Amino acid sequence: MNYYSYRQRVPMVVKNLIIINVIMLIFTMVSEPFMYKTFSLYYFGSPLFHPFQFISYMFMHGGFSHLLFNMFSLYMFGSVLENVWGAKKFFLYYMVTGIGAGIIHELVMYLQIITTSIPHEAYIIANTPTVGASGAIYGLLLAYGMLFPNNIISFIFPPISMKAKWMVLIFGVMEFIFGVTGTGGNIAHFAHLGGMIFGIILILYWKKKNRLYY
Repeated sequence: MNYYSYRQRVPMVVKNLIIINVIMLIFTMVSEPFMYKTFSLYYFGSPLFHPFQFISYMFMHGGFSHLLFNMFSLYMFGSVLENVWGAKKFFLYYMVTGIGAGIIHELVMYLQIITTSIPHEAYIIANTPTVGASGAIYGLLLAYGMLFPNNIISFIFPPISMKAKWMVLIFGVMEFIFGVTGTGGNIAHFAHLGGMIFGIILILYWKKKNRLYY
């Protein structure tokens, strides 16, 4: 991938976020039932729901491969953004997009529950845990595409290259299609879109206030 300052040192916030996520996965491997029951994000109508889960779910993952993909993306895109924005602004953006992704996911679950006529299906939706930093990661992808739209992104699989702005557009459209059709596996696609939506809102707000780069 052709990234801005590829060999830069890992900045502070990105490094600490990766460390926290790794520690949380280790704790999950040691005490999986407790960790999932306590720190995953549940539907707000579930007895398992707690407000702090809007933050804690971002540091939980469903396994090593899930963690690896998200942390690799955090390192590659987050390092660039933190070096551009600085630690405080980057951390704010990361948290806003991650929490925003959770809010959108809760809204989608609410709509699914009130529109289903099958009680068992509503029960499953309300008590299925959601984990992962993917919402915030998609927010980072959105930010990278907006700040560096013409940077070339090269993928190993599939072996193609494209400008960052097209990558963001394609990823966003795919998540929308998967979310609407219910395809693409057991993935919170609308949470990914939520991270992108909150990301673009925050970036446009900063642009309007002329505060995008400081």
